[in-house]
Amino acid sequence: MDQSMPHTVDSLASDLRALGLAAGDVVLVHSSYRSLGFVAGGTQAVVQALLAAVGPDGTLVVPTHTPDNTDPAGWRHPPVPEAWWPVIRERTPGFDPARTPSRYMGVLAETVRTWPGALRSDHPQVSFAALGRHAVEVVAGHPLDDALGERSPLGAVYRLAGKVLLLGCGYDSNTSLHLAEYRQAAPPRAATGSSLRQPDGTSRWATWVDVVTDESDFDRLGADFDATGQATTGRVGGATARLMPQPALVDHATAWMAAHRH
Repeated sequence: MDQSMPHTVDSLASDLRALGLAAGDVVLVHSSYRSLGFVAGGTQAVVQALLAAVGPDGTLVVPTHTPDNTDPAGWRHPPVPEAWWPVIRERTPGFDPARTPSRYMGVLAETVRTWPGALRSDHPQVSFAALGRHAVEVVAGHPLDDALGERSPLGAVYRLAGKVLLLGCGYDSNTSLHLAEYRQAAPPRAATGSSLRQPDGTSRWATWVDVVTDESDFDRLGADFDATGQATTGRVGGATARLMPQPALVDHATAWMAAHRH
């Protein structure tokens, strides 16, 4: 059994500052809470540590995606019977930033999403939540057909010279790399769909065309970015963490994809 002392708000904030997170930073966090080890106060303590590290002028951003509000025709893990597709499209409650929980994003992201004062973008598939000074700027105006592009929260983090923190997870979870996909000369596009909540509370299935994303080479791309020396690696609690400037990451990934993807 691990006999080390529990991690606390203060110890985690100290670890984050040692890694390079600073007052006033805009930081997009991808996390595996379990990787941190025992934390006194659980996810609440981790969020408080992140907010302490960036201070009152900083901004904390997390992905709050909802991949279960997508077209069931494309589901593979697992697939559902074709006979179910019309029922899912017609009966899934429309995405509501206040009510719809994220899925597969981790318990830390859900803690941020429900934190007092948190704001959430209104994309029905790939929303983000933000807390802090630039929260409105990060989440406002998230269009259906630019889900992870320039007009998305990822684009806002880029313009704000933000950072990406990978807390116990790898580059395969690094959504900022999708912004580089949108910057390619002719990225593949396809129709997609979701259930949208209407002003009167009813739901409507909508379809649109957007970029098709692909994470299959993100680990390889990330290893190449690590080799540039622009990502800082260290320990936060019990987790291996990486902190990197998001614009440098996206610029590197944009050039890398142009050279390596065909």
